[in-house]
Amino acid sequence: MGFIGMSVVGTVESVWRYPVKSMRGDMPDAAFVGFSGVYGDRIFAFKSSAGVPGFPYLTGREQREMLLYQPKFRDPLNASLPPNLTAAEDLSPGLTCVYARHDDLMLDVVTPAGDALAVDDPALIDRLSSGLDEGDALTLLQSHRSMTDCRPVSLISLQTVDRLSRECGVPVDKRQFRANVYLDLADAEGFTEDKFVGRTLGIGPRVRLSILERDPRCAMITLDPDTAKSNPTALRYVTRSRDGMAGIYAAVLVEGVIRTGDEVKLIG
Repeated sequence: MGFIGMSVVGTVESVWRYPVKSMRGDMPDAAFVGFSGVYGDRIFAFKSSAGVPGFPYLTGREQREMLLYQPKFRDPLNASLPPNLTAAEDLSPGLTCVYARHDDLMLDVVTPAGDALAVDDPALIDRLSSGLDEGDALTLLQSHRSMTDCRPVSLISLQTVDRLSRECGVPVDKRQFRANVYLDLADAEGFTEDKFVGRTLGIGPRVRLSILERDPRCAMITLDPDTAKSNPTALRYVTRSRDGMAGIYAAVLVEGVIRTGDEVKLIG
């Protein structure tokens, strides 16, 4: 698929998905990106009876230790690429792929204590309920469609993370932003991706993303991904100096596979 009027602005440093909302992510070398987001991203979540109707999920804001739980797909290949990907892409102009069966997307969760529990094991709910208010009941949700907070795909550049570290005066780990795609924009300044809003990015040979808006940030970026301890410095800086925004949100215009090292092109 050709791109007309394009300029290369960088490369994909890494692709991430977070199989269980607010738990640790994984970093496949390649992942299918469909209209609903990265394949296997946030397809499980825990619904909290204490949540508001518009956002009923349990997240690291309420249970910081969620960030220390590591989901692991039982079938990593089926969890990264649709089973009929090649056949669907070969049909002009490229048809929407069939997603794997729910059973093929099942996973286990390695807890902070080091034991592995099936994602639907009631014992996992018991662990996650520790420290929550009495009467806050949790229910497991599963969906083929990513249960993202807002848009299907989130992106941020390494340059933005580096600039935040320098200007905040404290180390900032890129994983605090829980993006799907981390961009290396080479010699660009931090927050250069803000200029992509309203434009289209081409990633690799097929994927096209419409960049819709800057990403509004919350307390999740204060949490250390290795310890779950909170440091509000980065959020205070982003709130004060960047209108509370860091990174960008995108909708998927053309589905396809994104790989580490893919060229990123600004189109139009």
